[in-house]
Amino acid sequence: MDLELHDARVIVTGGASNIGRGIVHGFAREGARIVLADLDREQAERVRAEAKELGAGEVRVLDLDLSVDGAGGRVAREALDAWGGIDALVNNAGWSVPGFLTEQTDRTLWQRTIEVNLFTAIDCTQAVLGAMGEAGRGSIVFISSDAAFGAIRQGIYGTTKAGLIALARTTAREQGRRGIRSNVVCPGLVLPDDEGVGAHSLWSGGRDAIFDPDQIEYVRKQTPLRRLTTAQDVADAVVWLSSERTARQVTGQVVAVGGGSSMP
Repeated sequence: MDLELHDARVIVTGGASNIGRGIVHGFAREGARIVLADLDREQAERVRAEAKELGAGEVRVLDLDLSVDGAGGRVAREALDAWGGIDALVNNAGWSVPGFLTEQTDRTLWQRTIEVNLFTAIDCTQAVLGAMGEAGRGSIVFISSDAAFGAIRQGIYGTTKAGLIALARTTAREQGRRGIRSNVVCPGLVLPDDEGVGAHSLWSGGRDAIFDPDQIEYVRKQTPLRRLTTAQDVADAVVWLSSERTARQVTGQVVAVGGGSSMP
């Protein structure tokens, strides 16, 4: 089925590594034009080249810290100045340091997690609403997590990801009259491939720094489909939700992509 995303104007935050990289690849296969915003310029340029090979109409890389004041406006202006509009925003930028709630008492850690996972999504969403509203259409997809529903060693991270669900549904209710759709994708555990992370990725220290083999196997066994999620699995859901052709009546929804690891 043609998703009618050829030449669509798309912003993907945190698009250089793992899930974000997969999402950029997904839009590239549809021939979209993409603004890839990420802190890691070197990795983002690699993904840019990959996306061009996959068929992207154009990929513009913005290397910036999305948690600084005004970053969302800068990202939106990049798309507007280049292409005159924004059809889709994917709020994917995220950061996590796993740990038990009793141990993660550092307020600086809390603040950094909230800044990256929640405040960047607020900023970027507010930055695109004007252009989408004027056009009378647009899609915003928030990348949340199974951790939003409660997960061991993910208390601070999960709290921010739960906040994204509230933000997405508020956006859906407030902006639907302007033709703007807002949805959430909650991935299960997604392990990066060897070329899927850069120096600034939370996975840059290796898989064992986040989940050791026993923990990964535990997750797999607890998943009804008995398999782990891939970045392409997540990307397929995001691209579908971003298509006005296939998801024009879908808004305010939470789509879990984790083989049944959560069922919101």
